[in-house]
Amino acid sequence: MLNEVRDNTLYFDGCSTVELARQYGTPLYVFSESEIVRRCSELRRCFLTVWPNTRAAYACKAFCTPAMLRLVQREGLCIDVVSGGELYTAIQAGFPAERIEFNGNNKLRAELELAVDYGIGRVILDGLQELPLLEEICAARGKKMNVLYRVTPGIQADSHDYIVTGRKDSKFGIPLDDDVLYPAVRAALDSKWVNFLGFHFHVGSQLFDNAPYLAALEVVLGLVREVRRRFGHTVAELNLGGGFGVTYTDEARPPYAYFLDPLMARLEAFCQDEGMTRPAVVIEPGRSIVAEAGLSLYTVGSIKDIRGVRKYVSVDGGMTDNIRPSLYGAVYRGLLANRAEEASTDTATICGKCCESGDILIRDARIPPARPGDLLAVFEGVPSGTLPLGELGQGMDVASLAVKAGFLPSLSEARRALKENSLSVNKEKVSAERVITSGDLLRGRYLVLQRGRKNYFLLTVE
Repeated sequence: MLNEVRDNTLYFDGCSTVELARQYGTPLYVFSESEIVRRCSELRRCFLTVWPNTRAAYACKAFCTPAMLRLVQREGLCIDVVSGGELYTAIQAGFPAERIEFNGNNKLRAELELAVDYGIGRVILDGLQELPLLEEICAARGKKMNVLYRVTPGIQADSHDYIVTGRKDSKFGIPLDDDVLYPAVRAALDSKWVNFLGFHFHVGSQLFDNAPYLAALEVVLGLVREVRRRFGHTVAELNLGGGFGVTYTDEARPPYAYFLDPLMARLEAFCQDEGMTRPAVVIEPGRSIVAEAGLSLYTVGSIKDIRGVRKYVSVDGGMTDNIRPSLYGAVYRGLLANRAEEASTDTATICGKCCESGDILIRDARIPPARPGDLLAVFEGVPSGTLPLGELGQGMDVASLAVKAGFLPSLSEARRALKENSLSVNKEKVSAERVITSGDLLRGRYLVLQRGRKNYFLLTVE
């Protein structure tokens, strides 16, 4: 297991977090190489070795350092970059040029010049202005580049608005208006400086349902058919994007096969019906490779207890190193890594040191009473607990269950939450009269307890 407690100390992948902080200082990102390798192995097992003519391009924006890129290269993946900085890092890491794909909605001339000079494998054109700019750069250097067009399939995915990317109202991609898209395709096919391969789409991030991917694929398959009809050109490559969900809150990460098997099956069937060779297929996993393979370590500083209001525990990082909670309310779990076995009897809001009131990492964290100098670990997931199935018996009232599970500290606190109408089970509001039985268990063993909008608890009943 990645997280393990020994002698009151949190160990991460066998390493003492206290020793790591002592050696490298805080704030500190810590990643498990073995867990990253496991995710890459899963991709090879369920996708790359099952389906010929496929690639997985790690989305560098998830975590980009020379060491990470060398690891990705070793595991047989390509990379997807979205900035000159990421491309420069890849070059410095010695990443093979032909395995680099350049994405992003605003590629600067200098960035495209770097991409052409290095001879990267793909440029994914995000807007109409990028083709003539790339042609100009290629002509000046006498080079030809492979390109795809990123399109917006008009699919609304179930995620936060800030990470939904496939709807028509988006800064990403080219809309599917006939008088916009098909002249762009014609221009790429006629160009002497680019080789038009096909289309790219991305419906959003942190997705747990394969339906938006399948709906978007259906739209893009219509484009493939129409390009063949209008121009006599068979699309050679499709990039299906990424966005595969990971466990931050109450969702369990679906395996890659859940998304990829139905997509590939539909694509194979389409190509058979059309009498055409299946295009090469590319996916772009990023977050799903690294998010659950790491944690952040902070040192506790100022503690401010506003009686009757809130206790603030400040750490030496914040929104500068993890923008997700401030940006769109992402939920994380916190643990005092140097006091990991002590009872979590205190409720505190973990805040950063930026001069922004919104610089909050975790609201209402349950931790032992913090002291300056304590080491705080922040990682994915929610607080969790277990309950023997026999204790649930014929049923248990929701207040007793919340206390028994360790979600709420007392019956009085549970009753207060019920009175406030802020307690939910499996995302449904419950009253004091609600009795929880084995029939409420998700997948036969789970309950998701929730207070308010952002305080989750995963209970395993077994």
